[in-house]
Amino acid sequence: MGVELFRLDGKVVVVTGGLGQLGVQFVGAIRSAGARVAILDIAVNTDTIKSAYGDDAQASELMFLKCDITSRVSIKNALSEITDTWGTPHGLVNNAALDSPPNASAEENGPFETFPESSWDKVMEVNSKGVFLLCQVIGGAMAKEARGSIINISSIYGVVSPNQALYEYRRNAGEQFFKPVAYSASKSSLLNLTRYLSTYWGRENVRVNTLILGGVFNHQDEEFLEGYQARVPLARMANESEYNGAAIFLLSEASSYMTGADLVLDGGWTAW
Repeated sequence: MGVELFRLDGKVVVVTGGLGQLGVQFVGAIRSAGARVAILDIAVNTDTIKSAYGDDAQASELMFLKCDITSRVSIKNALSEITDTWGTPHGLVNNAALDSPPNASAEENGPFETFPESSWDKVMEVNSKGVFLLCQVIGGAMAKEARGSIINISSIYGVVSPNQALYEYRRNAGEQFFKPVAYSASKSSLLNLTRYLSTYWGRENVRVNTLILGGVFNHQDEEFLEGYQARVPLARMANESEYNGAAIFLLSEASSYMTGADLVLDGGWTAW
């Protein structure tokens, strides 16, 4: 068997957030394993596709669909287009997510006590409700076919609390800067959604697992990098391609007896 266990030939896989840093990586790896990939992203247009995928944007194995994952209608429309073209998907990677970037408003990155309710609602709508709807619509279609694999992408901050000491350098410079609460709460919600669905769809042979990821290098502030690396046993952030193997594993027959599980790739962050 060997490497054949990890092949995805003849499969159709949906990747949400497929124009983002990790989404592009997942799509490339899944395509290389032999699958056709439907990329769902709210930002899909000619320019963003070209920017993310270059010449590969024209590949017959890729389908780009503008989709609002907080809308059941939008997801159903995307699924209809996928099904009409390629058939019912075999896999779903719930990768799309919102996080408060370091350059967000002072109110959004400020103390918990003043974190905006509107920001909470927006993050939860995408990161929790969006995954719920995607699983309902696309996972439900896979269950009717009695096969499929769903990967819910979570974060170390869905397992443990953010280490606010990483941002001490910004507070020392006069900012009231904290990693906001909504991202952690939303990513934590996926852990039990995975467990629920794994037991609910077990008899339908739809496997559901959570991929829990550590931080990815993306030219962060030097002070942040130094603090982060000091707290990781492997002493570095992940490279953007280092999660691809785990995604292929969870989508393929190599993990055929794995469901309801948390697969943690964090350089050892949660091992301390």
